[in-house]
Amino acid sequence: MRFLRTLLVLFLCASSFACAADKDYVVTISTSHGDIVAVLFDDTPEHKSNFIKLAEAGRFDSTEFQRVMKNFMIQGGDVFTKENLPPQEWPTIPAEIRPNYYHKKGMIAAARQPDGINPERRSNGSQFYITIGKVYDELELTTDMQELQKALMKYMELGSQEELKNEYIRLYNEQKFDSLTNLILSKRDELEKSLNVKLTKDYTKEQIEAYTTVGGVPHLDKEYTVFGEVIQGLEVAEEISNLPTQRDRPIEPVFMNVTVEKMSRKKIEKEYGYSYANDK
Repeated sequence: MRFLRTLLVLFLCASSFACAADKDYVVTISTSHGDIVAVLFDDTPEHKSNFIKLAEAGRFDSTEFQRVMKNFMIQGGDVFTKENLPPQEWPTIPAEIRPNYYHKKGMIAAARQPDGINPERRSNGSQFYITIGKVYDELELTTDMQELQKALMKYMELGSQEELKNEYIRLYNEQKFDSLTNLILSKRDELEKSLNVKLTKDYTKEQIEAYTTVGGVPHLDKEYTVFGEVIQGLEVAEEISNLPTQRDRPIEPVFMNVTVEKMSRKKIEKEYGYSYANDK
C-alpha cells in the first residue's frame, strides 16, 4: 500500500510539473496608445523572473516610456526612480546574452550602463526597451561600414584611384550622402580583394532574413540581453516611437501599467500566432 501511495505521489508531482511546463506568462503593457502583449524567454531565466516579480507586485505601474527614438526603440520601466532609490543602489541582473536572440523588430531587451563602467554588461534591474529599428538592404547589413570607410580612404590615395577620389569629394561637397554611401558600398568587394582585408560582418541566415524583411537594430546584437518578444500590439510600440520628443523624452508622457497572466502555451500559439519553436 505504501508503495502504491508513493507511486501516486510521484505521478501527481510529474503531472503537476508537466502542467506547469505547459503554461507560460503573457505580459500586457497597457498605455494610452493601446496594449503591447509579449512573452519572455525561458532561457533568460534571471530576466524573466525579475520582470514577472516586478509586474506582479505592481511596481511597473505608473512608470513611463521615458526614452523614445524613432526608427530605433522605446525604453521604459524605470521602477527605481519612481521609488526614489538612489542610482548607486539600483540593483542589476547578470547578463544573459544568448546568440540565438537578436534585435529584430519587436524584441524586448534590458537597458544597461556602458561597458566602461559595466564590463560584465549587467542589466538594469527594471528598465527595458522594445526594438523598432529599420529594414536593411543586405549589402548594407553585412558590411562593416567603419572598416570599409577606413579601407576606402587608404585605397583612394593610390594614384590609380584619382577618378574615385574626385567622385567621392564631389558627392560629399554636394551633400549627396545616400549616393555617397552607395558608392562606398559598391567598392566593398573590390577593396577586400585589393587590400586583402575583411570588410563583412557575420550574420546567420535567420538574422539576414529578419533584418532585411522585418527590420531591427543589428548593431545592438551581442551587447545587450534580449529576453522577450512582442506578440501583439507592435504597432502601438511603433506609434509611441514616432511621438514628438524633447531630448528623446515624449513631450506628452506615456505611462504604463504592466500585468502578467498565466496561459497554456497552446492557447498562446493559437491566439497570438506565436511559435515556441523559435524560443530555443
